[in-house]
Amino acid sequence: MKKLMLTALLAVISASVSASGFPVTVDNCGQPMTFTQAPKRMVVQDINMSEMAFELHLQPEMVGVSGITGWYKNIPSFIRLQGSIPEISPKYPSMETLLAVKPDLFFAGWNYGLRGDVTPKALAKFNIKTLILTESCVHVDTHRPRASMDLLYGDMERLGTVFGKQEDAVTLVNSWKKQVADLKAKITGYKPLRVFLYDSGVDKPYTSGAYAMPTAIIEAAGGKNVMDTLNNSWVNANWESVAATEPEFIILMDYQSGYNGGADGLKLFLEQHPLMKNTPAVLHHRYLKLKYQEMTPGPANIAAINKLARALYPAAFQ
Repeated sequence: MKKLMLTALLAVISASVSASGFPVTVDNCGQPMTFTQAPKRMVVQDINMSEMAFELHLQPEMVGVSGITGWYKNIPSFIRLQGSIPEISPKYPSMETLLAVKPDLFFAGWNYGLRGDVTPKALAKFNIKTLILTESCVHVDTHRPRASMDLLYGDMERLGTVFGKQEDAVTLVNSWKKQVADLKAKITGYKPLRVFLYDSGVDKPYTSGAYAMPTAIIEAAGGKNVMDTLNNSWVNANWESVAATEPEFIILMDYQSGYNGGADGLKLFLEQHPLMKNTPAVLHHRYLKLKYQEMTPGPANIAAINKLARALYPAAFQ
């Protein structure tokens, strides 16, 4: 009888382990990363990646966020979801700052928190895994596909897999795909308008090349990124090359903190610039302000596509 009970107990334990779905292996900038269990102490860099985690209700597994208040005004909806999770650094965390909260996972990207001595290799010495934002992988692997919505979809599903919430992530991604498909159906037949993203910069504009998320967002909204000929992600261009594309529409990055005069400051600069003031977008005052989290990989991308499509092709939504 005792032997039967032991066998039954082992079967229950075995079934439980199997049902958990672990171990799991995910792609991490072209390298496999295996998790034998879900992380319990995650730090997330930046507002866009934090919002990914919030979508999967991962707050109980988060011991810190970073890179929020250094660039953005308080956003009530974000603060509400953040709850009691501390912000360990207003911009980029140092190695010491990260180690102080004893994380087992850092969700970040190259130039999204990974810089200087804060690298996956350095963190691994302290048994801290780094889940790298796929959009940023081009900084260490130039043989990446150009930006598509899979940058968002894939990272959401990857995050779900790592935390044993793959079904929730797939359901969420499928709902996003349907929203994007419904929007595309409305704008079918319209000629793609030429769109320029102006993030910042005076002497040289900082913008999105072929590998950054805005290219995917602009294309999903029916437009064409005029700087998608740049084989890079977020990158400095020059005003001569931007003006030569004759953009018909301009996205103004709105950092909310007054950085660079905010989106209104960017607009004023363009209207006084000797080359840009004569482009179709500026002549006809065709602009859209979008926030940082709307233009970097994250849940806000879906709303951004909707806003942009309506701004580009208002007749399709009448």
